[in-house]
Amino acid sequence: LPLLGVPIAVKDDTDVAGEPTAFGCGGDFVPAAADAEVVRRLRGAGAVIVGKTNTSEIGQWPFADGEAFGYARNPWHTEHTPGGSSGGSAAAVAAGLVPAALGSDGAGSIRIPAAWNNLVGIKPQRGRIPTVPHLDFNGLTVFGPLARTVADAALLLDVAADTAMSEAVGTNPGPLRIALSLRAPFTLFPSVLHPHVRAGVQRVADSLRALGHDVAVADPDYGVLLGASFLPRSLAGIRAGLAERTRATRDGAIRVDPRTRANARTGLLLDGPLLALARGAESRLGKHIGRIFDRFDVVLAPTTATPPPPVAAMDGLGGAATDRLIIGACPYTWPWNVLGWTAVNVPAGFTDTGLPVGAQLLGPADSEFRLIALAAQLESSLNWTAHHPAAA
Repeated sequence: LPLLGVPIAVKDDTDVAGEPTAFGCGGDFVPAAADAEVVRRLRGAGAVIVGKTNTSEIGQWPFADGEAFGYARNPWHTEHTPGGSSGGSAAAVAAGLVPAALGSDGAGSIRIPAAWNNLVGIKPQRGRIPTVPHLDFNGLTVFGPLARTVADAALLLDVAADTAMSEAVGTNPGPLRIALSLRAPFTLFPSVLHPHVRAGVQRVADSLRALGHDVAVADPDYGVLLGASFLPRSLAGIRAGLAERTRATRDGAIRVDPRTRANARTGLLLDGPLLALARGAESRLGKHIGRIFDRFDVVLAPTTATPPPPVAAMDGLGGAATDRLIIGACPYTWPWNVLGWTAVNVPAGFTDTGLPVGAQLLGPADSEFRLIALAAQLESSLNWTAHHPAAA
């Protein structure tokens, strides 16, 4: 049993038998009758599920808080967010409560908190880990691991996905062609890459060169219509997720932020034909964006544009101001959810105030083995496991 006796935390969007699944919302939820398939696999490998971790409402924001459960805080600096929406899982690992945790990623929700907590976070290929019985936000969301080391994250992925990806750890990925891409995709609101994040990504690029890889500046051609494929899928997913959680209450009453209800209403408008068009565009977008892999094996990009914001940065904002905040901080991760492809966050150092930042390794479809091998090589070079938050 590869996880015999290992304590594992599970994000509270995933059913654990006998426990309610609130997904960040307030309400009197009926406890889950059975484990989700991914939890069943973890238990079958000997894991001890020690608890569920905080998330934003319906996983829609890169924070991990709400009125129902309060703030998840960043162990590196408790006045800052751990990110999200898998921020509770990331905080639990960073603080040393567990060696690894399960998260989910529908727009960066594993990679963002991994970046902001000095962790490895793997977004696997869509379909690699079963999401049943849960919604997958119209193909955007996948389950994946967060851990301090590549080996631990890969082991959790092996168990959850029934693969042998951990064999990549210690494997020489060979000299690779790596595109260093600092340009964010087109979004409704602008973003500015923070100099400390830029420096961290450059540090990773320099390490890759020193390891013998060919690194050159190049950007995927995201175009201007990628967001039109993402938004209907995301917002219709929020609508469906809110409805699902409402049905899971004993009394049909659920308490959520007004912004959650507003997003769900927009999701209702975007459901149907617009959602079908968005899903139908995926193959075309993949061929277009995937041309970068005719010239390169891997894309190296920032995981976020900024270090972690203050824990209460989102409090009291209206809908447009909330969107401006989250897009400004996190414009880099969501395209790979539209495409369903593989991505891995690796720690990229710290700001001068000690806040972690990260870089993501982006690959084409089914590229987990290569990305894990490359991430493990970087871990040996950058030695990010030597750093711990003061409280841990």
